[in-house]
Amino acid sequence: MQTKLAILIQRITSDNTIKIRAKSCIGEKMKLEINQLTKSYSKGKKALDSFTLTLEKGVYGILGPNGAGKSTLINCVTGIIKPDSGSIAFTDGNSHDYMSRLGFLPQNQDFYPNFTARELILYSMALKNVKVDNPKAYADGILKRVNLYDDRNKKVGAHSGGMKQRLGIAQALVGEPKVVIFDEPTAGLDPKERIRFRNVISSLANDKIVILATHIVTDIAFIAKNVVLIDGGKMISCASQSELCNEIYGKVWEVLTDYETGMELMRTKRVSNVISEDDRFNVRVVSDEKPHPDAVNVQPALEDVCIYHFGEIGE
Repeated sequence: MQTKLAILIQRITSDNTIKIRAKSCIGEKMKLEINQLTKSYSKGKKALDSFTLTLEKGVYGILGPNGAGKSTLINCVTGIIKPDSGSIAFTDGNSHDYMSRLGFLPQNQDFYPNFTARELILYSMALKNVKVDNPKAYADGILKRVNLYDDRNKKVGAHSGGMKQRLGIAQALVGEPKVVIFDEPTAGLDPKERIRFRNVISSLANDKIVILATHIVTDIAFIAKNVVLIDGGKMISCASQSELCNEIYGKVWEVLTDYETGMELMRTKRVSNVISEDDRFNVRVVSDEKPHPDAVNVQPALEDVCIYHFGEIGE
C-alpha cells in the first residue's frame, strides 16, 4: 500500500491533474502568477473567490483564520484539486514543466515506518523520475541539508516528530524544485524543532519561491519577508511585514490596569497579549479608538495585524 505522501507525489507529477502553464522567458524573473482562481464546494460556498497573486523569489507566509481558503489555494496550486476557473502560470528562465519544478510538504504526511531515511528519499526520487549518476550520494546530499545525514540508515518509524518533519522537507527538495510549498509545517513540533525548521526554510529562499501556509504567526514573523493575508477565499493584502504593520500604526495600544479593567478589556476589545505584573495587567489592545484613558500607542507586530484583520486566529 502506498503512503499518502507517495500518492500526492504521483498526483502532482501525473498528467491527470490540472494543467498549469509553464513559460520559458529567457532573462525574465522567475514568478508564479495566480489569476482569478475560483473554487466552490457544496451549496455554492466559495473557498476561493477570484484569488489573484503574483509571487517571485523569496519566502511568502500565508495567514488567515480557519476556513479562509489557505488549504484550497495550496491544493489548487499543487494540482491536487482543480479550480472552477482561473489560471496558474509559472515563468522561469528555462523551459520546464511546472509540476517537475514543484516540491510539496502536505500537512499530514505518512511514511513507510520500515524505510530508512535514505530509502525514503530514493523512493521519492523514483516517484519524481529524478535520474542522477549516483542516487545514494544525491539522497545523502539532500539529507545533509536537513541535518539527517547521521540518521540516514535509521528506520523512519524510530524518528521523532521533528525528524519526520525534516524528512518531509527533504522529500520536498528532491529534484531541486523552484517552487516549494509547506502546509502547516510546524504543527506539533517542540520549540527547538520549530527553530531548526525555520533555519532550513530560510536557507532555501535565495533561488526559490517558498510558500508557507500556517496559523502560527511567529513562524512567519521570523522567516517570511512577504505576507499574504487571505479571508473568505479572497486576498486581503500582500505586503512586507513592515508595510502591514505600518498600515495599522496608531491602532495598537497598551494599558497597565487592574484586574477588573483588564478582564473587561479582554471581554470587549480585540486583545493580542496580556502580561501579569504583580497585581496588575499590561493589556495589549488592537483598536481604531483609544480603548482606555491611560492607553498609549505602541509599535504594531504581525500578530496585531492578524488580530486587526481577522479577530483572533482560530476564533
